Amino acid sequence: MKLNILCIGDIVGRPGRRALADKLKSLIAERSIDCVIANAENAAGGSGLTPQIYEKLLRYGVNIITLGDHAFRKRDIIETLERADNIARPANFSEQAAGRGTAVYKTAKGPTVGVVNLIGRLFMKPADCPYAAADKLIPRLRQQAEIIIVEMHAEATSEKMAMGYHVDGRASGCFGTHTHIATADER
Repeated sequence: MKLNILCIGDIVGRPGRRALADKLKSLIAERSIDCVIANAENAAGGSGLTPQIYEKLLRYGVNIITLGDHAFRKRDIIETLERADNIARPANFSEQAAGRGTAVYKTAKGPTVGVVNLIGRLFMKPADCPYAAADKLIPRLRQQAEIIIVEMHAEATSEKMAMGYHVDGRASGCFGTHTHIATADER
């Protein structure tokens, strides 16, 4: 079975949300997209995410939401992180951090998509090892999801590429977010 998964990098503020509101549903229909994964850590005024914006993104057609270094910038998102299974903060944050480092979505076609959300360490605030977190969480997530996607929220494209090589053969795909500028390192 073929699934079309759309991965969206950082949604930044009102312009990013407006672009989703205006274009995402038609893009989903036009491209037969089965699952939309979006990084929304900058969706609220350019930094953080609120519960209200989280709900809007779901209405626009986003199925799984990931976060990054601004995950807790808006404190009121913590309850959503604790409750919802379709939103993830970086898995290699402290184990005591609110929320989970994985998210899942059951597609209309049947298969479940699982996402492991990780954060890089180069030029970022301290975090646990993303490679160890991937090694720990991919097998666990495989019990819930047939499709595993790893999102690496990192400053350096080299960290994103290294993670792609690290999870090759164990994840269905890996994509990077954070830089706010498109890079041409797809593989």
